[in-house]
Amino acid sequence: MRVVKEAEERRNEILDAADELFGQKGFDGTSTNDILHKVGIARGTLYHHFKSKEEIMDALIERYNARLLGAAREIAEDKGIPIVERIVRVVAALNISGGSSGEIMDHIHKPQNALMHQKIQKVIINGVTPILTGIIREGIEQGMFRTPYPYECMEMVVIYAITVFDDDIVAMTDEERVARMVAFIGNVERLLGAESGSLMDTMNMFG
Repeated sequence: MRVVKEAEERRNEILDAADELFGQKGFDGTSTNDILHKVGIARGTLYHHFKSKEEIMDALIERYNARLLGAAREIAEDKGIPIVERIVRVVAALNISGGSSGEIMDHIHKPQNALMHQKIQKVIINGVTPILTGIIREGIEQGMFRTPYPYECMEMVVIYAITVFDDDIVAMTDEERVARMVAFIGNVERLLGAESGSLMDTMNMFG
């Protein structure tokens, strides 16, 4: 007897299968036939939900977006957490360099997933910049920061963080990474008009 499933359940099954296959074989190495066989459905059923493999990838990125940015927003809105700690925890929640959801970045860093990498970076830039900007505006109101360009500053910070601190783009020794982190935090202080040294404790928070 043919199993009929609710549209949302079937859609998630397709996404789960594609997520696993992209992780194993890469986006470029995975065919729609691979996805069909994995889920056990006909081609017409797949195309009822997604018109192409690229559309499946975009839906997966939307799911990553909800997972990554949802946690970041929750932290940003918790006024019980000090401002600097909130900034660090928002960045950590994004798992830019790995972490509890590091499998996402493992997928994206594979050469076969270059397009996914590019698209998820766009999601992070467009999603986390306004989240961090809200925290910076709180800091401005409290006299911690002095900048007329909170959004632009955070955009620069996010773009640098997801490129230079991305192991797949810039290869660094541990010593080079520490040196860049110190320089990065010092420059963020200048961008935000923060007191010199006031953000250096974030080094310990990042481990």
